[in-house]
Amino acid sequence: MRDGFDDFVRGRSTGLLRIAYLLTGDRHTAEDLVQEVLEQMYVKWRRIHGAPEAYARRALVNRATNRWRSRGRRPEAPLGHHDVAEPDHSEHVVVRDAVVEALRTLPPRQRAAVVLRYLDDLPIAEVARALDCSEGNVKSNASRGLERLRAALAPVAVTTTTTGRGQR
Repeated sequence: MRDGFDDFVRGRSTGLLRIAYLLTGDRHTAEDLVQEVLEQMYVKWRRIHGAPEAYARRALVNRATNRWRSRGRRPEAPLGHHDVAEPDHSEHVVVRDAVVEALRTLPPRQRAAVVLRYLDDLPIAEVARALDCSEGNVKSNASRGLERLRAALAPVAVTTTTTGRGQR
């Protein structure tokens, strides 16, 4: 295999999956997205210089954006009857699900800015490179995205705070 690619996949695939999940809001779609990006990187590995992780993040954002665009043109057909696992009703899962659902409501650029800046903890300059935009654009998209997330998550924060107090 190509020098360093195996090590990159072993070391970063979990982090890339987390980013993809936060961008898509769906575990299976995230796995597909990471697989597609890693396949693309394998083919281009010799030409990816310096920062393969930055390349992977940018590719994830681009592919996720393309999926959002094509989803509007090509509606997904539901599968036939299938077993659905019972959700875990612990408070952490409820909060996580609320955050992921709130992220789904954001426009693609705001979602990508929030995920990369605050959930992947990247500096503004790296987010700007990943999104191929200015640092000011990252700041405004992240700010607007956080504002919308706060508004969407305010009822969840109140609910979990009041139910958490009653259980102690």
